[in-house]
Amino acid sequence: MIEKKDIALEKAVLVGIITKEQNEEQSKEYLDELEFLTYTAGGEVVKRFTQKMDMPNPKTFIGTGKMEDVQHFIKENDIGTAIFDDELSPAQERNISKILNCKVLDRTNLILDIFAQRAQTSYARTQVELAQCQYLLPRLKGMWTHLERQKGGIGMRGPGETEIETDRRIVRDKIALLKDKIKKIDKQMAVQRSNRGKMVRVALVGYTNVGKSTLMNTVSKSEVFAENKLFATLDTTVRKVVVKNLPFLMSDTVGFIRKLPTQLVESFKSTLDEVREADLLLHVVDISHPNFEEHIASVNTILGEIHSLDKPTIMVFNKIDAYEAEPFDDTDLIAVRTKANYSLEEWKKTWMSKMGDNALFISALNKENLEDFRKRVYNEVRKIHITRFPYNHFLYSEYDETGKEV
Repeated sequence: MIEKKDIALEKAVLVGIITKEQNEEQSKEYLDELEFLTYTAGGEVVKRFTQKMDMPNPKTFIGTGKMEDVQHFIKENDIGTAIFDDELSPAQERNISKILNCKVLDRTNLILDIFAQRAQTSYARTQVELAQCQYLLPRLKGMWTHLERQKGGIGMRGPGETEIETDRRIVRDKIALLKDKIKKIDKQMAVQRSNRGKMVRVALVGYTNVGKSTLMNTVSKSEVFAENKLFATLDTTVRKVVVKNLPFLMSDTVGFIRKLPTQLVESFKSTLDEVREADLLLHVVDISHPNFEEHIASVNTILGEIHSLDKPTIMVFNKIDAYEAEPFDDTDLIAVRTKANYSLEEWKKTWMSKMGDNALFISALNKENLEDFRKRVYNEVRKIHITRFPYNHFLYSEYDETGKEV
């Protein structure tokens, strides 16, 4: 349950659809996530609207009758924002805005807004601004000329441009400038990475809000910003970690999410260079989340997009302190036992049969099983280290499954 604070939150309604590809259970799961996104952005969800459809309405996303229900509720309850769970086309957004007469956002716009709030460094702000401009370009409606004056000067005098053409040119020029700026920063960051020498690099990857930053703080004994909100970390943080006198670099990266806007994947690909150049990935998973397996699949999809799926990977199942299996009634002959009824021990057996000793179960918050985690990471880093520096392998011991030095 999301805690309500004393600050004034913007009232919003959520709108989603149930289709053949997205059943009722998935739709509820996506809307739960959308509500958390709304809360992270500073909003309060007052009501949810869902409709069963074969496919979204090309004009208004949902049907006419359901749209009237939404319109009536917004008017009666003084709602300022309607948030749709899928990306709206420019035409859908215009049509819906006219009907509802309130602010209309889609999932992509909401995520971009959160990223804009969370961006701390010049690099992150530039990446977010680029993604926002790319999202904005096809949605211009002749209302953004306050961004900059129309160009003038020799050779530029003539019949002039229409307002919408001027706006589009301004945004295209801004996109070109932002891309140039990102290229320059990329070169600087590439130099920084090369200056780190040949130290083994370990990258934390995973879905948003799974506890990567908390784990980073615990292992590296540093203060990386961590909060129970989506996208608490946007800027990649790199720390030197020493486990049993073996040094290596650990990086905390931006969390992934389902239906991640393509503009953001493109803009943040350079940030994900830390993942691409890592020697070892620690895929952190929130095992207390009912749909953690779907989260794993979403992360693997993005890792595939950045050509990092084949890297050595340890699955780190975090938040074991919060895991609770749903009770199962053995006396009910009709009831079917599902994965929601699995005990933690059953999940351990399942994933250890898949991953062997590359599956770890920890609680970064309560520091449970962290010693096992350190030993496993140490062994993996040691293997990589001695291939890189074969002459000093005798400096570092290896530990077996029981934690004994071998």
